[in-house]
Formats: sequence, C-alpha cells, structure tokens
Amino acid sequence: MEDLQGLLERINREGVEKAEAEAAKILASARAKAEAEVKAAEETAAKTKAEAEKSAAEAAERGRTAVAQAARDTVQKVENAITAKLEGLLAREVDAALAAPDFVAGLVKEAVAGLAGRAEVAMPPQLAKALAAKLAAEGQFDVVSDETVGSGFSIRLDGGRVEHSFTGRTVAAELARRLRPDIAAMLG
Repeated sequence: MEDLQGLLERINREGVEKAEAEAAKILASARAKAEAEVKAAEETAAKTKAEAEKSAAEAAERGRTAVAQAARDTVQKVENAITAKLEGLLAREVDAALAAPDFVAGLVKEAVAGLAGRAEVAMPPQLAKALAAKLAAEGQFDVVSDETVGSGFSIRLDGGRVEHSFTGRTVAAELARRLRPDIAAMLG
C-alpha cells in the first residue's frame, strides 16, 4: 500500500510539476506576445506622431507662404492704386499746363528752334486759334488745328513722316514712366 501511496504521490507531484511547467510556458508566451504588441503599438504611435509633426510643419510653412504672398499682393495692389491715382493727377496737371497758350507758345518755339526745314505744329483747335497769329511771326512752321491731339502739340516734319509728340498723353506717360521707380521705392 505504501508503494501505491508513494506511486500516487509521485504521479500527483509529476502532474503538478508538469502543470506548473505548462503554466509557466503559457505565461512566458503571453508575456512575450504582450511585449511584442506593446513594442508594435509604441512604434506605430511614434510613426503617427512623426507624420503628424511633419504634416503640421508643412501646413505651417504653407501658411507662412500664403501670408507672405498675400502681403506681396497687398503691397502690389496699393502700389498700383497709388500709381494710378498719381498718374491721373499728373495727367490732369499736364493737360492744364498744356492748355495755357503762353506756356505752349514758349514750348513750341524751343521745340522747333533746332529743326531744319519747315515744320507743321498740330494742336487742338482752341489752342491753334489762340496761337496761330502769335506763332506765325516765327515763320519756321505752320500751326494747324488737329482734334486728335487732345492737349499740347505735335511737331510734324517731312510731310508728316516724322512726328514729335508733346501731347498731354505722351508727356504724362513719359513723366509717369520716370516716376514709377521712385514711387515703387517709396512703397517698398
């Protein structure tokens, strides 16, 4: 009986040891699996965080670029508006100056002074009437009425093949062209 009792104890002990070994093996496997899952989750979280940081940095850069472009556009619009306003004022002042008979008479005399041959000076009808007699004494040119001139005058040589324009439009355009860099520098 004792042998039976010893045998039962030994079987029981071996069964318990085997069960404990199996439990330890299952527990070790579960721990390894849990550690692998935690490591994978950490790697996924780090990758997601890096992608989010990169995306945020790209969005911030796009925002800075958009703000810089908007600032350049605004400065350009303001510059264009100021330039247009100044060109309009300039054109009105030039037209007013080129409508004054005495001023235009002086300009015409200076403009034709160095020209060889006979010239034709075309000007608006009102100005032509006012200056025809005054400039006729110069004898070097003929004053003609031309409604297309607008303000100021044009000097035509060689039967109209050569023309020098001193009209309000051309004088204002040339003055504006020369002033644009200075306006841009003031606004820049």
